[in-house]
Amino acid sequence: MATSSPSKSAQPIDALIVGAGFAGMYMLHKLRGLGFNASAVEAGSGVGGTWYWNRYPGARVDIQSLEYSFGFDEELEKDWRWSERYAPQPELLQYAEHVAERFDLKRDIRFNTRVTAAHWDEAAQAWKVETDKGEAMRCRHLILATGCLSIPTDVTFPGLGTYKGDIYRTSRWPHEGVDFSGKRVGIIGTGSSAIQSIPVIAQQAEQLTVFQRTPNYSMPAHNGPIPEADFQAWAKDPRAYRAASRDTVGGFQNEPSEAMATATAPEEIRAELERRWAWGGFRILGAFADTAVDPEANRIVHEFVAGKIRQQVADPAVAEKLTPKDHPFGTKRPCVDTGYYATFNRPNVELVDLRAEPLSGFTAEGIRTSAKDYAFDAVVLATGFDAMTGAIDRIDLRGAGGRRIKDHWAEGPRTYLGLMVAGFPNLFTITGPGSPSVLTNMINSIEQHVEWIADCLVSLKQRQQTSIEASPEAEAAWCRHSTEAVTPTMLPQANSWYMGANVPGKPRMFMPYAGGLNTYTEICRQVVAKGYEGFIIRQGDRVLSESRAFTSQPAPGEIPENLLPIIMGRLMAAGLLPAE
Repeated sequence: MATSSPSKSAQPIDALIVGAGFAGMYMLHKLRGLGFNASAVEAGSGVGGTWYWNRYPGARVDIQSLEYSFGFDEELEKDWRWSERYAPQPELLQYAEHVAERFDLKRDIRFNTRVTAAHWDEAAQAWKVETDKGEAMRCRHLILATGCLSIPTDVTFPGLGTYKGDIYRTSRWPHEGVDFSGKRVGIIGTGSSAIQSIPVIAQQAEQLTVFQRTPNYSMPAHNGPIPEADFQAWAKDPRAYRAASRDTVGGFQNEPSEAMATATAPEEIRAELERRWAWGGFRILGAFADTAVDPEANRIVHEFVAGKIRQQVADPAVAEKLTPKDHPFGTKRPCVDTGYYATFNRPNVELVDLRAEPLSGFTAEGIRTSAKDYAFDAVVLATGFDAMTGAIDRIDLRGAGGRRIKDHWAEGPRTYLGLMVAGFPNLFTITGPGSPSVLTNMINSIEQHVEWIADCLVSLKQRQQTSIEASPEAEAAWCRHSTEAVTPTMLPQANSWYMGANVPGKPRMFMPYAGGLNTYTEICRQVVAKGYEGFIIRQGDRVLSESRAFTSQPAPGEIPENLLPIIMGRLMAAGLLPAE
């Protein structure tokens, strides 16, 4: 909506929120309810964030719908009923629109507007913000709800401009949809977007050729209507259901087990993995406690999944190509699919292994590899996202003393709690790098972040404090703690977008916090209980509170005895614990 720019003499608004996805919408609603003067800007023409932009065929959530929904309002829960276990994109967008309408959010959102610059004004203790519409705004607090997977990599290929057919990107799919009936289609990529869209496109296209560089693990969704028993279990006490979901490592109920694969009889392993595979989705991730840290345990689960791929794919050579071999199971976010592997049994579907025949580029007619030329009427690029930092990097963001965030993050993103950045007062990131975010159910991470930020702003307002920022010491300590949390695991062994490995030139660093949403939430609670430990709080140029240290790491929980030697060994090898 069009809104006039404030004059230079106007007081800054309390908070400007960048983004109107689920994070931005809840942040706006929360602050308005607390009496803050808040507004939002959104690059799209509607709300929904991820579910506004990603409209490719087969797009759907990979967390069960009952858990991938807001829990902050009981009436909202009561008047919305999901149609499927894993909601499809159109329904998720309808839900976002429903939330926006129910809470009258759109009146405070500027649509079709992108923030291009934001500079901290030390004298005014406020942010000066510019948009691509030429608007200038001022805000006391700048809250980036820009999303973890919102900026496509926009990968290009030699000769792409010479190709005469249609080109589509899964990340910017035409809103009117695409009909591939009777067409020869090529798709590059086998990440989540491709794995969801390939079965749907294959049903339409005359011929579909899938170009794969790296195969991914994918679990069956076994999607369908939500079983009535599951719905009733949730409806009986949604508060308790959600509390149980939040009090987990991943922010969703996954039946975590303390059993060790390496200490379990083979027939028991098989039975447990079969049970979880039949249930579907991410449930298999919680089968054994040692899968993420012990290579032998990981190999056991890998062999099970590889066997499932062979069962679904008729051609043994194709099944072999579709089986991951360059990264341990679970070190990339597994995909959740509907009929992905079986799609390669169709006579109109071909798999091209780009490791065996590398892609040379595009021609006027299609795609050329080292082995042959392929002709297509249309090509789909499912080439992923500049994860976690992409949207932030594209803003000319400058903190105290004019320091650019690109310079601050030159060796990788550094934050305190994934919420604030040292030297950037009153700048908050929702599910930013250094937070659990993409390793979890994003809705639960979003709600935790929004509520923490809102409480922080209330605290500042009540005490007439004008700014808060992370101390450099606390930021450095959080980075060390984040490294300690991920080092015992096998997560860094994959060239994943968690590591920034899919973006040429991006620093390699494991960006999310791997300690678990439940642990992270407790740390955030302790930080506040200790008077916002690790933060510098000011009134104008006067420091009111300066707690630079970060000591709120919780005591480690029960670690199964069999895992201790592995964990201790990896921490010592990484130099994070003294060698004995």
